[in-house]
Amino acid sequence: MKPIWIVDDDQSIRFVLEKALLREDLPTRSFTNTREVLAALEAAADDEMQGPQVLVSDIRMPGGSGLDLLDKIKAKHPGLPVIIMTAFSDLDSAVSAFQGGAFEYLPKPFDLPRAVELIRRAVDESQREEVSEERMQAAPEMLGQAPAMQDVFRAIGRLSQSNVTVLITGESGSGKELVARALHKHSPRANGPFVAINTAAIPKDLLESELFGHERGAFTGAQTMRRGRFEQAEGGTLFLDEIGDMPFDLQTRLLRVLSDGHFYRVGGHNSVKANVRVIAATHQDLEQRVKLGGFREDLFHRLNVIRLRLPALRERGEDVPALTRHFLQQSAKQLGVEPKRISDPALVRLAAFGFPGNVRQLENICHWLTVMAPAQLIETKDLPPEVMAVGASDALPMTAMPALASTVAATPMAATMPVGALPAAVFDHEMPLTAPAALPGAMPSAAAIHLVDANAVASAGWESGLEVEAQALLSAGHTDVWDALSRRFESRLILTALANTRGRRIEAAQKLGIGRNTITRKIQELGLE
Repeated sequence: MKPIWIVDDDQSIRFVLEKALLREDLPTRSFTNTREVLAALEAAADDEMQGPQVLVSDIRMPGGSGLDLLDKIKAKHPGLPVIIMTAFSDLDSAVSAFQGGAFEYLPKPFDLPRAVELIRRAVDESQREEVSEERMQAAPEMLGQAPAMQDVFRAIGRLSQSNVTVLITGESGSGKELVARALHKHSPRANGPFVAINTAAIPKDLLESELFGHERGAFTGAQTMRRGRFEQAEGGTLFLDEIGDMPFDLQTRLLRVLSDGHFYRVGGHNSVKANVRVIAATHQDLEQRVKLGGFREDLFHRLNVIRLRLPALRERGEDVPALTRHFLQQSAKQLGVEPKRISDPALVRLAAFGFPGNVRQLENICHWLTVMAPAQLIETKDLPPEVMAVGASDALPMTAMPALASTVAATPMAATMPVGALPAAVFDHEMPLTAPAALPGAMPSAAAIHLVDANAVASAGWESGLEVEAQALLSAGHTDVWDALSRRFESRLILTALANTRGRRIEAAQKLGIGRNTITRKIQELGLE
């Protein structure tokens, strides 16, 4: 990770912050004045990794103020989070001067744990922005040759010169945000910001402030004015994901913004004009929600000007090969390993899976294969347990199979991606295989693979594989079974979490329910660096 730059002429402030951040495994670099910072930024212009992840600056320093520094940084590095340290006597002037610039304000004297928490928040925001920018620049917008996806592409083309409100419907994980980004990219607002918020992921009491911002003193802890997502998206597009879960009272406020284009910050008395295009998305049946009284009918009609339905992945099985290769390429690049190839039988077997989690689930499976498949060529036996245990009810409809088989056969494998091999799978025994008889090559011969009852394994889960592996080791006379299996279990768990979070350790630790220091220690102990 890039370092946190600290700018302050007070040595004691620099020292305290440096030590506190280093204890949190956050690297630092310190400066005594603004001239040093600007010179360092100029020197780092050709090497992005030498620049700061977050900049923390005092407001009053000899040789140039933090205000001037903020202006110059925002002109050249608009995405860099800047935290301003200021004495209480400077706070009012600082707030009015920094409204559109600073990430947050840190009044002096400050509480050290709160300062570290604020800096960590800024780091998380910076990393999210980096991932978002990388995705938009490096990855193709969307992949899909299926007729249902071609309909979506045509609709995006027709809407390319429009600012009309759009409602995107589709199952979770089907790629609704990608469609929203494509609508923004090909719209007259493409040069403006694209701001996304998942209304289901934010607690009800915070969502109003997130959307509309708040004034200083609006509630306990609101020490400064803060712009909400509507203001952040000024001149661009605001994507409201999972709109069906928005609290009923907030639906009224949203309706007013969509109706007259004005809103009030929480605790504010002056209306703010919103020059924003709204794109909403949901996996729910909003008409049914309206009937049940959970969603306002007038808001539904206001959002439902143009509706785009995104097909589930099982409805576009012929796209699975191209998506798989694309995600394997992405995974290899993110993890810094050699990309892997996938065999035709494995690809057909993967495409036979029903993908209840849609494209997002396929992407996660490709991350898993990047980390866990033992060889450069992914074979059927390397696929994850949930794919191997697929039953007839989970598979793609048989009507989709001929087109799928021809897609796989027509796609050259030699030029496809790679994804480097990391540790071998935790359980080396073959997993059960079931495949539709109509799929040639979907199942290896009985002589090549040991078949077990798929239904039994599906119901028993991964514990059955663990039992088999433990029994094999015990029968072979091993005396370190506990340590061996524990290490392999922990390795797979941590690597899968890291693949899921694209290598972000803190987020992986949070998802696993362990501490930052624990995951760092385990990675070192297990040799997973």
